[in-house]
Amino acid sequence: MERMNSTSSSIRRRSMSISSHTSHHDGECERVSEAGDIGDRALPSRRFSESSSTHFSFDNISEENGAVVSTAQEEIMHPNSTLSTGEIVGSEDTNHEPRRGLPELLDYASCMVQMAVFGILGVLTRYLLQKLFGPGVASVTSNQTILYLDLPSNMIGSFLMGWFGVVFKVDISRVSEHLAIAITTGYLGSLTTFSGWNQKMLELSVSGHWHFAALGFLVGLFLVAFSIIFGIETAKGFRWLVNKLNMSCGSDGSKINCKVDSSGRQLTVMMMFLVILAILWGVCGALVKAEFKHGGSAAELWFACMVGPIGVWIRWFLARLNGCGLGKAGLLKWIPFGTLIANVSAACVMAALATVKDAVHNRDCDTVVTGIQFGLLGCLSTVSTFAAEFNAMRESSYPWRAYVYAIITVSLSFTLGILIYCIPVWKGV
Repeated sequence: MERMNSTSSSIRRRSMSISSHTSHHDGECERVSEAGDIGDRALPSRRFSESSSTHFSFDNISEENGAVVSTAQEEIMHPNSTLSTGEIVGSEDTNHEPRRGLPELLDYASCMVQMAVFGILGVLTRYLLQKLFGPGVASVTSNQTILYLDLPSNMIGSFLMGWFGVVFKVDISRVSEHLAIAITTGYLGSLTTFSGWNQKMLELSVSGHWHFAALGFLVGLFLVAFSIIFGIETAKGFRWLVNKLNMSCGSDGSKINCKVDSSGRQLTVMMMFLVILAILWGVCGALVKAEFKHGGSAAELWFACMVGPIGVWIRWFLARLNGCGLGKAGLLKWIPFGTLIANVSAACVMAALATVKDAVHNRDCDTVVTGIQFGLLGCLSTVSTFAAEFNAMRESSYPWRAYVYAIITVSLSFTLGILIYCIPVWKGV
């Protein structure tokens, strides 16, 4: 009898070990896939309205006392692991009373308004960086070299993602989760663009510069990956310096409560951003009306600012697919399918619109098409989120996944772009 109990205990320990290993593997796959964005699953109202959104980690169960180790405790035991903001905030919320915030519908609206405002700011910043580093001023980037026009914005956006999307994202979320989403998904996602990068490489291929296109992808990926690493390291250094100064100066513990954690404060912030968005759209609409008949870059920019938020919203909704995998079994959870779909689809639509613009030589058509490309599709695709996911995979237990993910994204976008854009142009010639 004693032997049978020993055998059953051994089998139980072995099955628990296998289950723990499998669960830890699935958890890591989910975390690296959610490192950049998880869409509306990050909203507090969404987490509390869906029981499945509350994350508990049963990966580590003590056989002596059966204690369950939470995700926050697991992060302490495994400091190199990466937790998404949704998981961290979710684990905090389960230990306290549910936060009193806006209803789910208003919570959605508030987040979307803030993302729209920051998305327009991202479009404007990307345009200014194009002009600053382009042929007109610094002459660092151009359409004829591997240093494409959107390279500076992609590098700066990835660098800032290291600061506000990796190191300080949880700190920003403690003040306002909507603000954290607006900065990362709205501003940094719109500041960077994958579809513009892919399109420039397609245009180099059309002109016969295949080696430039290949080098453009390789050099661009290296610079973007280095930018987010540099951003993370400098942000960690800044955090260490601030903590050091606080310790040396001595803190009295008195802090101003600036958290947007009540329905009244959230409603006030929502109305403020709604007014800002109305002003931005009104100004852009008036400028489009004034400049449209003349065409040119000014009309294209203001039209891009008007349609840019649509691309941000679509990408945000697609981001909820990150970490879910394929089918009910959740296959390939480590691939961020939301980001992948957003980047590939934006690249394909941009290639199709470029084909239309080459076929229809009309000033009004050029203004609308270029505005959609720069605004809606530039905001729909993102490099900063891609860089965050790439970096999380590279630092995981399976670093090869980062390069497989990059190859899948680039090869799908470029191959489909050749079919949509290059072949029609060659036939037309």
